[in-house]
Amino acid sequence: MKAPVDFYKTQKDNLLIEALHLKKKSLQLSLFRLAVFLGTSFLAYLTFGNYTEVLIITVLGATLFAFLVVKQTSLKRKRAVVKAKIKINNTEIDVLNRKFQHLDSGKEFVNPTHFYSNDIDLFGIGSFFQYINRTVTLEGKKALATTFTENKIENITNKQNAIKELSLKVIWRQHFSALASLVTVKTTSKSIVSWFQNYTSVLPKFLAKIQLLFSVFSIVLVGLVAFGFVSFTYLLLWFFCGLFITGKFLSKTSNLYAETDKVRETVKQYYVLLNEIENENFSASLLKEKQQIITTETKKASIIFKEFSRCLDAFDQRNNLVIAVVGNGLFLTDIFNALRVEKWIANYKHTVDKWFSVIAFFDAQNSLANFHFNHTKFVFPEITSDKEVLKACKLGHPLLDASKRIDNDFTIEKEQFFIITGANMAGKSTFLRTISLSIVMANCGLPVCAQSFKYKPIRLITSMRTTDSLTEDESYFYSELKRLKFIVDEIKTTDYFIILDEILKGTNSVDKAMGSKKFVEKLTKSMSTGIIATHDVSLCELENDFKNIQNFFFDADISNNELHFDYTLKNGICKNMNASFLLQKMEII
Repeated sequence: MKAPVDFYKTQKDNLLIEALHLKKKSLQLSLFRLAVFLGTSFLAYLTFGNYTEVLIITVLGATLFAFLVVKQTSLKRKRAVVKAKIKINNTEIDVLNRKFQHLDSGKEFVNPTHFYSNDIDLFGIGSFFQYINRTVTLEGKKALATTFTENKIENITNKQNAIKELSLKVIWRQHFSALASLVTVKTTSKSIVSWFQNYTSVLPKFLAKIQLLFSVFSIVLVGLVAFGFVSFTYLLLWFFCGLFITGKFLSKTSNLYAETDKVRETVKQYYVLLNEIENENFSASLLKEKQQIITTETKKASIIFKEFSRCLDAFDQRNNLVIAVVGNGLFLTDIFNALRVEKWIANYKHTVDKWFSVIAFFDAQNSLANFHFNHTKFVFPEITSDKEVLKACKLGHPLLDASKRIDNDFTIEKEQFFIITGANMAGKSTFLRTISLSIVMANCGLPVCAQSFKYKPIRLITSMRTTDSLTEDESYFYSELKRLKFIVDEIKTTDYFIILDEILKGTNSVDKAMGSKKFVEKLTKSMSTGIIATHDVSLCELENDFKNIQNFFFDADISNNELHFDYTLKNGICKNMNASFLLQKMEII
């Protein structure tokens, strides 16, 4: 199989060729359209005075010109899609070359009180979210963030199968993303759904019959005036009558237009995406289940959305002065379009939220599938019922440079608690984040950065990065106590994998050592599973008192006045600390 970066480069080259071909075709169409305009004008000039010939030439020329305009518009859209795909492939090439800091970081999802997200750099600059996120809709972005933070351990095999299948549909995924990127949406689907569901029709239903009868009579009247049977004055009076009726309901139709104008771009974006989902063949049960949601109506969801998009576009013509005046005067078009919009809302307002959620799901899943496609050497976790909660071989952090990354083997059984000591910068915190992120990825159905990975699905809870709060007048120590209390309360009812990094940093060393020991004892007696990293080697004495506690360490070696790390997890207790050495080395002391 071709390496991902080579695939993207090939795709980019092919797309550049296609873009050049479309550009030439567009130029040819433009020249042909100009020739049609000039030719029609010239022939009309030559036959000027012969009204029959002028009319035929003008109609034929205008029809051909309009056809070419439609073709040009279609070609313009194709060029935009190709351009978007080129951008997508450029992004993937950059990311595989470790250039992703320019992408959306998801900083709005940073939450210091979450079970783990703030501790493991899930969101923000340089985060896992920034690395993996390729969503193109607002709700897709939220769905992806929710996937990482919901801490769910159900249906993992189904999640894996969905990601595996979608990862192979690279062309489909890129086309889906390209189409979605063509429309800029500022209104969230949540607010749109809320408006739909709470909307109550303001126009009386009898207006539909009045509008139909009025339009039919207008057509008859125009015909009678054209053949000289009726004076034009009658048509003029009828015209002002139409404007008067429209004016009576102007306030209501204007308010409806103002609200629907906010959703118009979203509807345009979503109907093409629904169409892509409906017409794709899926075999994974999770994907088929989501696809089924948008095919339960008598019509396809994409067709229903497309019809609504056309309704909104027609409603938007009220801004065209000529169309608005003539249309309202003779056909009550404002009322007609408003009634169509209200009818659509009444018919589908209770199901549209499901369609939005399906779009968000596939948008989020595309990012997960893309990650799998880009990391062919990562493995899907094998779910086991063995005594080991986690058994990994050559486990590493997915955001570290593979050429420099040091991987570790790691096995922990149910109700075991590991104490990890080590020198500064030896790799303790990175290792904790590696374990944490791997659990989160496994629970999401993602492959992990390992040679092999077996685990019994378990939720994650951490305390690694506590901060004080000036707004709540909280000290650092009190914030940390609240976090530990949160963990203790959660593990009473739910099984968690607990990861702690240097707890009780906000108090003196003697108090810290005593408090840390008692806290780890409490966790051990509660039959919890987890890891704690610490500089306090006195905590390692607990291994002698509890059979389920084991000591591990990361070492540092000082030779030739230089500090060396191997970043390898070892059994036992760390003997070499390096704070004094580093202070001297940096000439601080």
